[in-house]
Amino acid sequence: MKCRFCQHELKHEFIDLVNSPPSNSFLTEEQLNEPESFYPLKLFVCENCWLVQIDEYKQADEIFSKNYAYFSSYSTIWLEHARQYADMITEKIGLTGSSFVIEIASNDGYLLQYFQQKKIPCLGIEPSENTADAAKQKGIPVMIDFFGERLATQLAAEGKKADLLIGNNVLAHVPDINDFVRGLKIALKPGGVITMEFPHLMRLVEQNQFDTIYHEHFSYYSLHTVKRIFIAHGLEIFDSESLSTHGGSLRIYAKHQEDTSHVRYASVAAMENEEIRRGMLTPEYYRSFQQKADEVKYSLVSFLIEQRRAGKKVTAYGAAAKGNTLLNYCGIKKDLILFVADASPYKQGKYLPGSHIPVVNEEMILETKSNFILILPWNIKDEIMSQLSYIKKWGAKFVIPIPVLEIC
Repeated sequence: MKCRFCQHELKHEFIDLVNSPPSNSFLTEEQLNEPESFYPLKLFVCENCWLVQIDEYKQADEIFSKNYAYFSSYSTIWLEHARQYADMITEKIGLTGSSFVIEIASNDGYLLQYFQQKKIPCLGIEPSENTADAAKQKGIPVMIDFFGERLATQLAAEGKKADLLIGNNVLAHVPDINDFVRGLKIALKPGGVITMEFPHLMRLVEQNQFDTIYHEHFSYYSLHTVKRIFIAHGLEIFDSESLSTHGGSLRIYAKHQEDTSHVRYASVAAMENEEIRRGMLTPEYYRSFQQKADEVKYSLVSFLIEQRRAGKKVTAYGAAAKGNTLLNYCGIKKDLILFVADASPYKQGKYLPGSHIPVVNEEMILETKSNFILILPWNIKDEIMSQLSYIKKWGAKFVIPIPVLEIC
């Protein structure tokens, strides 16, 4: 196996989460009696460019199908993050009614709706038909397609180059990163700006976020690696910010290398130096991650078995992809967790892949009055704990699995 960016031979295993079904492949009741596909969930690290990556066992066009389960607009925190970004970037780069904004992986229009409110022309690119349809219902123009060199060339030929080209949590989902970044170069106007947000590999490693590993995420990035990839395709990162979203993310700002109209900020060098200081450009940094993941597995399974033997009821909240990775790696089934409640009607009435735990609406929490609620999307735990604060009336507690098991 070779690195998907630099073609260096991959020899070092980062973590092996054994076999798992695709995290967003929710099942209907009829499908519970049908064979279910499991794929290896093993990551490698390239000791040349330090890109952490999975082999492409599951094709992207199979994962991002007509009925993709994740809709961005069901988190109020994420919507507020999107609104604040739209306000910030509009002022920062001086967007007006004559500007053009393109978002790659625009999902259900969670972000572009705020540019639309500002009367700034925009276009979403989204491969999943059902989420694209949700955006279209908001009046947002969307192309249902995968972004890359081919589509960027088509857009450029139609005169649709971007003043602002956005990609939030899309870099990890790209199987061919070189084709994708070549597309960014083509689709960007001469003085335009690219912003990308992605989970920071440094946070994943140091906060033990192994449950954010799944087949949809082909790669996991440091700033060092993303900078190398962009430089290789004629783009330069001129600013970066650390964000709290998704357990710790980076937002980068990029431009054409030949564009001198944007100030270079010290933030890029500062973060690169921080990554070096922590050892991210050495193989030792990546060698203890498996053990940390295993410790979470052992403590969570022990806790659930203990509660089961004591006659306690444990349920979960948030049918997130990260939760499916956690549950499948730990071998947890519906004998230990009765159900998982979720706000999305697109998931309710279905079953988690692998574990076959039913997904229900929040009312079931009130009916069941469980003793413990396991929060699977721990990255929005504050939002969920506030939303479900009523469980304290009957003495129930929350369980947070990552980075270490916590009862609160």
